[in-house]
Amino acid sequence: QVQLVESGGGLVQPGGSLRLSCAASGSIFSINDMGWYRQAPGKQRELVARITRGGNTNYADSVKGRFTISRDNAKNTVYLQMNSPKPEDTAAYYCYVEGYRTYGNLGLTAPFNSWGQGTQVTVSS
Repeated sequence: QVQLVESGGGLVQPGGSLRLSCAASGSIFSINDMGWYRQAPGKQRELVARITRGGNTNYADSVKGRFTISRDNAKNTVYLQMNSPKPEDTAAYYCYVEGYRTYGNLGLTAPFNSWGQGTQVTVSS
């Protein structure tokens, strides 16, 4: 099993900054893509940013130039630096990780994808 633990959410003023972290642990063999999604009340979950193992990134148009996704492969951790947040960025933020996990005692691997439990970000003065 692979577990994700998120941290860093909270209340932030418009124009401020906030950094989210998500650490993956468990029977991990390798991690490919990592990302952040968000869901506001009454809306569908949407992509915020994703990053490949090699560091290629893609962002939602609404956060380009303000948010930065990064990862530490040695720590199996993904970050989201949120600069100049706006009230419309208020949502529950979920990290996402996909890769391969080990199972059994013969060195076998299987693909996995996991979601974090969500961390609330509220942008308000």
